Amino acid sequence: MKGRNQMSQKYDIAMKNIFSDMADDIMSYFLGLTSVKIDELNIEFAKIEKRESDMIFKCTTDTGDIAVHIEFQSSNDNKMPYRMLRYAIEVIEKYNLMPYQVVIYLGRHELKMVDSINFNFSKENLLNYRYKIIDIGNIKFSEITQTNYYDLYSLLPLIDKKRREEEGEKYLEKCVKAIKNMQVDIDKKRNIAFKAEILAGIVYKKEVIERVFREVEKMFRLEESETYKMIIEKGIEKGIEKGIEKGIEKGKKEGKIAVAKKLLEKGMDIDEIAEITELSKEEIKKLLN
Repeated sequence: MKGRNQMSQKYDIAMKNIFSDMADDIMSYFLGLTSVKIDELNIEFAKIEKRESDMIFKCTTDTGDIAVHIEFQSSNDNKMPYRMLRYAIEVIEKYNLMPYQVVIYLGRHELKMVDSINFNFSKENLLNYRYKIIDIGNIKFSEITQTNYYDLYSLLPLIDKKRREEEGEKYLEKCVKAIKNMQVDIDKKRNIAFKAEILAGIVYKKEVIERVFREVEKMFRLEESETYKMIIEKGIEKGIEKGIEKGIEKGKKEGKIAVAKKLLEKGMDIDEIAEITELSKEEIKKLLN
């Protein structure tokens, strides 16, 4: 039980980071809301367990201010309707805002949670409460990769359930390839790949994840080395254009040293750095001191 709780917490934290990075994009893509996020609301009450994956924002929309409540759920929870209703009541009472609520289900197993609570004893005694549930396993791979919502690529290992189950490890490799080919900088790719690796643990075995994502870092390092080579070459070209021959040699050397330091910080092997920068191994080793 303790291990399961720790695992759930790890996913909760990752999901919170994903959402926090792009709250507006998730509201736009999943909820179809065009809104301006104003502030995160703090809901604290004894009967509800506050989790890292609970996200509540005050937002301005075309129809006025609302509270957007998004819950990421990696397993079926038969208590979810009651939990969501308590949240709704608390938001209305504390902030006087109408809540727009959605549960985004990321689980491996079939979605079995209900999305409503209803009873009707009479015209004066009834309840008709409903919230939205989105099963991302029903979202197709191409629906995400054909958008510019790059942070959503973190969820690629969990979507398109039918295809994922048919292709297994090959599907995860395609997810990694899609992340590598994004039109963003290398640090952004690493950040998204890190989140995708964590979330992949919901549906893939550890050894599969390690095998696939081990190749990711190799690809990123290769891409990074090519980028640094290009930076050095561009710097040389710029110096030549200015005609400062002495400055070229000095700038070239300083540029190579700066690149070497950066690659050392990232943990790249000295042999690889020497090949990229054309500095000697001895010169690179001196930079470690």
